[in-house]
Amino acid sequence: MSRTKSAPPPEPVDQKNDGLRLRARLRALYHGSSPVAVRFRLAVLAIDLIIVGFFVAAPLLRGEGLIFYIIDYVIAAVLFADLAARASAHSNIRDWLKKPIVWMDLFILATLLFPFFFNLGFLRVLRLWTLIHSDFFWRTVGRRYDDTRVEDSAKALVSLITFVFVATGFVYTSFMGRHDGITGYVDALYFTVTSLTTTGYGDIILPGTGGGSSPS
Repeated sequence: MSRTKSAPPPEPVDQKNDGLRLRARLRALYHGSSPVAVRFRLAVLAIDLIIVGFFVAAPLLRGEGLIFYIIDYVIAAVLFADLAARASAHSNIRDWLKKPIVWMDLFILATLLFPFFFNLGFLRVLRLWTLIHSDFFWRTVGRRYDDTRVEDSAKALVSLITFVFVATGFVYTSFMGRHDGITGYVDALYFTVTSLTTTGYGDIILPGTGGGSSPS
């Protein structure tokens, strides 16, 4: 006696429709031009700037201990949710993943989640660069300035600021505690700005080949 095969369970149509509706909603918020979408993106940008501010101030806050790491993981959760939402809102995830800015944001997320990236934490300030160079920013804030010169000038200024803080973070991470001249983040910032402006210095000189002088 042959057994009749049971019919496969019906597809969860409602669940699939809910997923499509969510993606459509996210697409409208991240790419739309309605007042609600603009307000949403402004809120996201405000949160992003707060996060960047924390990244800049992070070297001064590391002494806070557990609270600092809790904030780190909260920021990681926010960035992960934002990246997941952006991926869902994009029409083609493969094309989205081809963008260098996306991979830079994923790297920043990795520095927050994995301890072996701890020494590269100073690169988190690159979030400012990815923010200002994103279409997301210019569709929201930059849409009021239909002038390529404004956009180019803003990107150049932010690139310079980002470079200064990345260089400062590198100096702080590499020489803090290894040279008497670098006793804190402010010293690292002073050395970086002085070096970039070529005004000359003699009170803080980094040792070794990397610092340009021989250790005493």
